Amino acid sequence: MPVRLGCIADDFTGGTDVAAALRRAGLRTALVFGLPEADAALPDDCDAVVVALKSRSTPVKDAVQESLAAQKWLWSQGAAQVYFKYCSTFDSTAEGNIGPVADALLDAGGSRLTVVCPASPANGRTVYQGHLFVHDRLLAESPMRHHPLTPMTDSDLVRLMSAQSKHPVGLIPLPVVRTGPVTVAEALRAHEDQGVRHVIIDAVVEADLETIGAACLELGVVTGAAGLAEGLGRAYPTTGQNTAEPIPHDGRAAILAGSCSARTLEQIAHFSTRHPALRLDPLAAATGQDVIAAALAWYDAQPADAPALLYASAAPDELARTQAQLGTSEGASLVENLLGTLARHLVERGVRRLIVAGGETSGAVTTALGVRAVLVGTEVDPGVPWTRTTGTDELALMLKSGNFGAPDLFSRALETM
Repeated sequence: MPVRLGCIADDFTGGTDVAAALRRAGLRTALVFGLPEADAALPDDCDAVVVALKSRSTPVKDAVQESLAAQKWLWSQGAAQVYFKYCSTFDSTAEGNIGPVADALLDAGGSRLTVVCPASPANGRTVYQGHLFVHDRLLAESPMRHHPLTPMTDSDLVRLMSAQSKHPVGLIPLPVVRTGPVTVAEALRAHEDQGVRHVIIDAVVEADLETIGAACLELGVVTGAAGLAEGLGRAYPTTGQNTAEPIPHDGRAAILAGSCSARTLEQIAHFSTRHPALRLDPLAAATGQDVIAAALAWYDAQPADAPALLYASAAPDELARTQAQLGTSEGASLVENLLGTLARHLVERGVRRLIVAGGETSGAVTTALGVRAVLVGTEVDPGVPWTRTTGTDELALMLKSGNFGAPDLFSRALETM
C-alpha cells in the first residue's frame, strides 16, 4: 500500500514529535533519519512516513536541497501530500530556513499556497492574532529569546515569515477558524486569489487544529508543528487501528543530554538527585583532555542496574562562557561529537534503552549509531515517544526535544519500560 502522507522534519527530535502525532491520529508511521536511499524499503502497511533531516540550522541552500530531495523520495513512495514540520517555537533566523524551504517545496509541486501554523497546545504553543505564545508568554518573552543558535526576539508570525519569503503573507484569525473547515477553506481560496502564498492561521486548542487540518486536505504542501500534523492526520480515513509499536525492555539504560533549554536543565536536576549523573566539560575536551575515556570509566563503575545520565548541558551563564572561548558553532560541534561517540561506546557496553535530550544531540547520536529508521511506540509525554529501531539488533530510543517533557520525564520514561 503506498504511503498516504509524507512528512519532512527539520531536525531529528522534531521528526519523533511529528511521528508521534501522526500515530496518535491513527496512522501507522515510520520515521527515517536522513535522506533515504532511492531504493530504501519501508515497513509494511505504513500510512505515513517522516523523513527527519538536520536542516534547521544548516545553510539555507543545503536545507532547501535536502528538503527537495526528501520531497521527491516521498512522492516516489506514493505520498500525494507533503507536510513540512518545523519547531513549535518557529526556530529560525531572518534568512530562514522555514520560508525558503516552504517556498521550494511549493514551487517543486506547482502549489500556489500553504498554511503556516506552529501551534501545539499540548506543549503550550498557541497562535492568536498571528502571534506565537509559549504558555502564557509571547515567544519573544519566553526562554527562546536566549536560544544559543536561533534566538527568537519577535512573536509576530506574519512579520517573521515575511522576512523569510519574498511572497505575500496573510492571516486567518481565530473567529474564522471557529466557524468550521468549510469557511477556513473558503478563506484560503480567497487568500490564494489575492496572490498570498503563506497563510498564518490562529489556533489555541486541539479542536482548532482539527478544523484547520480538515480544511487543508486538498493542499499539496502543508506546514506547521506536530499539532497541525495530528489535526491533518485525523482528517484522513483510517482503519481504526492505532496500536503502538512494541518497544524492547531489556538491557541497560542511559541518558545523554546536550540541550541547554530550561526544561532539559530541570529534567537533569530532577534525575540527578535520584540516579548517577556526570557532567561533561566541553572546555576540557577542547584542551585535549580525554573526556570520553574518563566518562566511560565513570560509567563502568556504576551499578549495572542503575540508569546513568551523562550530559553536556549548561545554564545560560556557563554556556555563554563556553561559547566565548570556543565559538558558538565550534562548541556545538564539539558537544555533538562527544555525545555521539559516547553513545556508540555505551551501546557496545550493553545499553539497549537510550534517552537523548536535544535535537542536534539526537542527530549526532543516531548518526553515530548508524540508526536509519524507527517505528513509533507509546508517548511518555506529549511529543516524546519511545521508538524502536528496525533490524535485528533492536534498540529502544527516546529522542526528546530540549523544551519537551515534564521535569520528571527521564525517571518516568524508564519506569514505563
